[in-house]
Amino acid sequence: MKLSKGVKITFFVVLLLVVDQIIKILVKTNMTIGESIHVFGDWFQIYFIENNGMAFGMQLGGSIGKFLLSILRVVLVVAIFFYIKKLLKKPETPTGVLFGLAAIMCGAFGNIIDSLFYGMIFSESTFTQVAQLFPPEGGYSSFLFGKVVDMFYFPIIDTTLPDWFPIWGGKDILFFRPIFNFADSCITCGAFYLGIFHWKYFSTPVSKEEK
Repeated sequence: MKLSKGVKITFFVVLLLVVDQIIKILVKTNMTIGESIHVFGDWFQIYFIENNGMAFGMQLGGSIGKFLLSILRVVLVVAIFFYIKKLLKKPETPTGVLFGLAAIMCGAFGNIIDSLFYGMIFSESTFTQVAQLFPPEGGYSSFLFGKVVDMFYFPIIDTTLPDWFPIWGGKDILFFRPIFNFADSCITCGAFYLGIFHWKYFSTPVSKEEK
């Protein structure tokens, strides 16, 4: 039985979301803030942190910023969902375009789940205590104000330059400082995939009827 594009996209989205949430729940319920597990020497670590902001730990100031960011994520996911739904009605739409957009939507939605619900269903993670799922005393925050769980850390180059080195001599150099999660990876990979392999599709002028 041949599956339709819509069914394939649905399975793809569900799979990515399940993987994202399983990783986050395992990290949050088994690690304390700042705890790290060295997977491949010092180059690849599972390093647990949480953030109130955007992808790769970037921040958007205060409670108002957090609220606006959560709303923006919801609007983005809804917009991409309806765009994919529209493209599915066009037989000529490349399958790769649909999967690339689905990956971006999935990544945004994965972090939305953290922001919307994690504050209500988890106790707070600290430097000394692991979080509990559905704690008797309730969660650490309210709806829309949960923290996003990050864990992937790749400090491939972490060194101090010699004093004789021009300008940066004696300074610590850390290549790729951000700590990110699986959802961030979905957004990044989806965007790069579309930009590299399907840029012509998005740069092709559309007719008035298509608009």
